[in-house]
Amino acid sequence: MLKLLNGLQNVLDHLVRRLDFLGPVALRVYLAPIFILAGYNKLQHLDHLVPYFESLGIPQPEIMVWAAALTEFVGGIALLAGFAVRWFAIPLMFTMVAAATTAHWDNGWHALPETELTMPWEWRTDIIEEANIRKERARKILREHSHYDWITKYGSITILKNGIEFAATYFVMLLALFFLGAGRFFSLDYWVWRRFRTPSG
Repeated sequence: MLKLLNGLQNVLDHLVRRLDFLGPVALRVYLAPIFILAGYNKLQHLDHLVPYFESLGIPQPEIMVWAAALTEFVGGIALLAGFAVRWFAIPLMFTMVAAATTAHWDNGWHALPETELTMPWEWRTDIIEEANIRKERARKILREHSHYDWITKYGSITILKNGIEFAATYFVMLLALFFLGAGRFFSLDYWVWRRFRTPSG
């Protein structure tokens, strides 16, 4: 039995080594449009975002809006191309930490007010309770005064709690890319490394 298990593990290890580029590529393709669009939208609304950044207590809001916008936009393009992925992951991770601790922290973990907690470390259950009360009130109003079935045909009514969940998730994905790199074949990093890089040691 042990010999069979070792054999199966060897087959799996061999397969994983041949396809190990798929993980980084999937992370990059998933994250890239999120950051590109977020950065582009910030660049389109800089004047409106400066007062918002100021209200969050972010120092030098004029500079920080530009920094956040360019980091996301240029960083997203770099992720898509697989160019300097480890280097761009660093400022993008800092951006996610800044977003989590300034814009989202007071709202707790969950992005939506889950009726049943999906993460045990949610620290703002009071917001969840209040959000669900308001959500039920909104549903009642819509049922009484609108075509509720038509409104909810493509999704149920909810309220954005706006916790750190997305920022934390993107941070973890970027952290994985920082250690994994851009992946083989489908990245500029791979081909630049093959052509120009001299390994250390």
